[in-house]
Amino acid sequence: MSSSVGNQVRASHILIKHQGSRRKASWKDPEGAIIKNTTRDSAVSQLKGLHDDIISGKAKFDDLASRYSDCSSAKRGGDLGPFGKGQMQKPFEEATFALKVGEISDIVDTDSGVHIIMRTG
Repeated sequence: MSSSVGNQVRASHILIKHQGSRRKASWKDPEGAIIKNTTRDSAVSQLKGLHDDIISGKAKFDDLASRYSDCSSAKRGGDLGPFGKGQMQKPFEEATFALKVGEISDIVDTDSGVHIIMRTG
């Protein structure tokens, strides 16, 4: 491990974009047709369903991230790699640093959309 332990975390996430997202397009929806018609409540509902499937053991986080996340990290099962404070939007950073390794967050709102986050390191 590097000497920056404590200053960096590693996490994966699943992002669902919605009408209020700052960028209404993604790798799955390049024109933003679906995102522009997705309410925040609908995005939260979809994410809660995915969260429940992960917690119950019905599905793996990385499999669901690959299929459903609107972030390009979906190609890596949602893995964002290591990051330090100040590199992510504040609510995302605070939620990630508050998790223990292996824990999964509740719904986290950012300007990008709604997320569930799993701290992996």
